[in-house]
Amino acid sequence: MYKTIIRPILFLFSPETAHHLATTFFKVLNSIPGMSSVFDKLYVPKGNHLEKRLFGLTFRNPVGLAAGFDKKANLYNDFSHLGFGFIEIGTITPKPQDGNPKPRMFRLTKDSGLINRMGFNNGGLEQAVANLKKRKTDIIIGGNIGKNKTTPNEKAVDDYEICFNGLFPYVDYFVVNVSSPNTPNLRELQEKEPLMKLLSHLQNLNMSRATRKPILLKIAPDLTNDQLNDIVDIVQETKIDGIIATNTTIERDGLKSNPALLNEAGGLSGLPVKKRSTEVIRYLHQKSNGSFPIIGVGGISNAQDAKEKLEAGASLVQVYTGFIYEGPTLVKHICSSI
Repeated sequence: MYKTIIRPILFLFSPETAHHLATTFFKVLNSIPGMSSVFDKLYVPKGNHLEKRLFGLTFRNPVGLAAGFDKKANLYNDFSHLGFGFIEIGTITPKPQDGNPKPRMFRLTKDSGLINRMGFNNGGLEQAVANLKKRKTDIIIGGNIGKNKTTPNEKAVDDYEICFNGLFPYVDYFVVNVSSPNTPNLRELQEKEPLMKLLSHLQNLNMSRATRKPILLKIAPDLTNDQLNDIVDIVQETKIDGIIATNTTIERDGLKSNPALLNEAGGLSGLPVKKRSTEVIRYLHQKSNGSFPIIGVGGISNAQDAKEKLEAGASLVQVYTGFIYEGPTLVKHICSSI
């Protein structure tokens, strides 16, 4: 029903409007007494065999919702009834920001992809914390953190520290996002020296607490092998808990959609990034001898795509664009297959 009726209606609207309409409608439906149980029966995979124990956390299944969907941490309670094993909120920045001017998201329907240049639009740390205090679900929640656009790179550590400290009581793990192409100069923080400084600082904060929480690093698919080698060294030296591979790409090769759309700035997600994302996962897994967990994301639209990520070395997977194109049965289909 989703692909034949609901998606064609949603795709009549701009991507951001469609997102707002779909999430609002689902939240309203889910507020009706008894509907959450209906959604659980329809979409939540059953069976303890799906549980995955990783960096001290137990995930009810290995398929998560990637960051960028629940930017303000106001959807996770409702979306816990759609079968996800974990949900990543954010990217959260210390101060609220509107993001880049609209339009800033574009569908590449012939390629089953999206281009976005959202620019970390979110309600800021204070709003995220207020929403996380309303948590009603035991689903694993990840906090994806970034810096404000107006914060220079030399002071970026301060922004990440603010978000880390503020979210610490409310999320189960952290993701350090230095790989979005939509905040000016952000990807420069992926270079070895600034990244070592940032991750070491967060780890020191983490270790100073009575109980630490897992820290992962989200990387771009556009890194060279030399840069990926640096990533392996950094993970092993700082002893962070793992990698999320990958974010969106700035490449535009081999696309079939409207050429005018291909000229839009921003990160490309969905099917076009699937191959490169899997290559990065495989390279990191082999180069590190599997010494740290990897969460695979990028172009997963069916069970086979998820299997490829897992076979390449991922321990968990996340969906975003594939969820938009395929609908809420995607998670259950993947879990049924793996």
